[in-house]
Amino acid sequence: MESMVTKFFLSLFVPGLLVILFTRVTFNHYVGLILTVALIAAAVYAGFTHTWLLFIVNAASLTAGFWYASNMYNKRKKAEAHENE
Repeated sequence: MESMVTKFFLSLFVPGLLVILFTRVTFNHYVGLILTVALIAAAVYAGFTHTWLLFIVNAASLTAGFWYASNMYNKRKKAEAHENE
């Protein structure tokens, strides 16, 4: 049972944080999302995610991470536009 709880909390936080990390590294929120989805797909293929609850939690975390990364990306673009004026 502890393993399921651990997987739940990792699924809750890691995908969102990965989207944000990859967005910061690549300077593009779509690329960050694609890289994170690829990592999660590899984990699913390897058998680490095997219940619908974990799929749903992963998707929710990806959505929240992408929302935050999009806001972060748009704020940076606005700041760059104001610097160039």
